[in-house]
Amino acid sequence: MHKPVVLIAEELSPATVDALGPDFEIRHCAGADRAALLAELPDADAVLVRSATRVDAEAIAAGSRLRVIGRAGVGLDNVDVSAASRAGVMVVNAPTSNIVSAAELTVGLLLAVARNIPQADATLKGGQWQRRRFTGVELADKTLGILGLGRIGSLVARRMAAFGMRLLAHDPHVPAGHIERTGARAVGLNELLETSDFLTVHLPRTPETTGLIGFDALQRVKPGIRIVNAARGGIVDETELYAALKEGRVAAAGVDVFACEPCTDSPLFELDNVVVTPHLGAGTAEAQERAGISVARSVRQALSGGFVPDAVNVPIGGVDAELGPWLALTERLGEVLTTTAEALPGRLRVIAGGEIARHDLRALTLSAVKGALTPVAEGSVSYVNAPLLADERGLSAELVPGPGSDEHRSLVRIEGTLPSGEAVSVTGTLTGPRSGARLVEFGGYDVDVPLAGPLAFFLVPDEAVAVAGLGQTFAGLGTHVESVRLARPRSGAGSALIALHLGAGLGRSELDAAAARLAAVRAWTLEDET
Repeated sequence: MHKPVVLIAEELSPATVDALGPDFEIRHCAGADRAALLAELPDADAVLVRSATRVDAEAIAAGSRLRVIGRAGVGLDNVDVSAASRAGVMVVNAPTSNIVSAAELTVGLLLAVARNIPQADATLKGGQWQRRRFTGVELADKTLGILGLGRIGSLVARRMAAFGMRLLAHDPHVPAGHIERTGARAVGLNELLETSDFLTVHLPRTPETTGLIGFDALQRVKPGIRIVNAARGGIVDETELYAALKEGRVAAAGVDVFACEPCTDSPLFELDNVVVTPHLGAGTAEAQERAGISVARSVRQALSGGFVPDAVNVPIGGVDAELGPWLALTERLGEVLTTTAEALPGRLRVIAGGEIARHDLRALTLSAVKGALTPVAEGSVSYVNAPLLADERGLSAELVPGPGSDEHRSLVRIEGTLPSGEAVSVTGTLTGPRSGARLVEFGGYDVDVPLAGPLAFFLVPDEAVAVAGLGQTFAGLGTHVESVRLARPRSGAGSALIALHLGAGLGRSELDAAAARLAAVRAWTLEDET
C-alpha cells in the first residue's frame, strides 16, 4: 500500500519525525538547493520547511501531488500562500510554538538596553573596568509601551508587570477587556509614543505596519525612550531609528529583526547604544521542538483529510478542539447526502443544536460543503479548495441554529435541495466516550445506526414481509447483518425504510439482488469511511 510522501526540506528535530508517525514515507532534501527541491517535489504529498526554503508558485506547480505545506514556525514570508490556495494546497504553520521564547528574548533585550549588559561584557573582556561608563536605568516605576497585544505582547506585559513597570498598550484589533486583563491600559498610538520610557513592538509585518515607527513616530517619542523590536524587520524604520539614536531622541535600542535578512552590515552596528541579535526570537531548543511537533501533527491531520485549526488558508479561523469530531461527522453527513441522492444539492442548510451551540459553529458549513462535493468532484476535495469548487458548481450553504433534543445532547442535520427541487436530509450525532458517529435520521425516517461501517438502505412497501429471511438473504450475498432498524416515515404514510449495518460492503450487483429479494422500490449503499 502506498504511503503518502512527506518531504522534509530543512533540519527539524527528531521529535518532528516521531510526531508524524509510521504512516508516511519520510524523505529529506536541502530545500535551499533549488534544483534538489524541484526534483523531489513531484513525489511529495507534503513538504515541511522552516525559513530557508522558498515554496513559491514554481515550487507548488512542481508538486503536482502536493496537498499540504508545513512551515515549522510562525512567519510565512517564504511561502506563496495565494499560489497554494489556488492549487488547493493547505498551508499550516505553528503560530504558538515560539511565543514564550520571543517574549523572553524581548525581556532580555529590555534588560540589556536598560543596563548596557552586552557593552559592559565586551569592554571588561577587552581588559577595561569601566563601571561609570555603563550606568543604566531601572525598569521599576518606568512606563512600558507595548505596540501589539497579541499572544507575545500579552506574555511580555505579564512578565514586565512583575518588574513593577506601568503598562500601556496600543492594539486596535484587541478588545479593551483583554488589554485590561493583562494589567495594561489601552491608549492611542500617539499617547503610547509620547509617554513611554520603553517601547516594545509585537506586530505582524503588513503593508499597514511597515515603517510604522518611522520619521513621524520617532519625532513624537518621549526623549530618552528605549525601543525593542523582536517582531518583524521593517516595522521600525532602521534608517530613521539610526538618526534618532544619533540625535539622542532615542537613548538605546534592542533589535532582533531587520528589513532584509540575513543582515551582516548595518549603520546600527556602529552605535554603542544598540544591542543586536540575529533573529533569535524562536531560537530556543524548546521553540524549535514545539514548532516541529506542532506542524507535523497538522500535516498528519491534513493528509488524513481532517480539519486543521492552524491552517492559514482555510476560510474559517481557529476551531475549538471539542468541535473536531463534529466537523468529521458533518463532513460525513454531507457525503451521505450527495451519495444517496445521486446528485449534488444546489443548496445546503446545516442545522446544529444542543450543547454544541455554545461553540462557534461556522466551520460546520465548510465541512458539510466538503463532504457534499467529495462524491462528485473529479479530484480531491480539501478544506482549501472546497469553497472554490462550490462556487463553480453553484453550491451554497448556510448555518442555521437548531433546537435541542430530548434524546440527544447535540445534533447536526443537513437539509439539501436538489436541482429537481426535491428535498433531502440526514441527521447525525456523536455518542459514547469515544464520540461514535451515528445516523439518526435519513430522508425523513428516524433511524439509529452507526455511521462507521458499511450501510444499506431499502425503501420497501411492507417491512413485515421484507424482514422475513433477512439474515439468510445477506448471508447469500457474502455478508451478514450487524444491526437493523425499521422505520416508518415521520409523516406516517408511505413506504417503510430498512436501515442495515452490515459486516461487509455490497457491490452494485449485490445491492440490486438484495433489493429484488426485498421487493424494495429504492436502495442505497454506503461504504465504510473509518
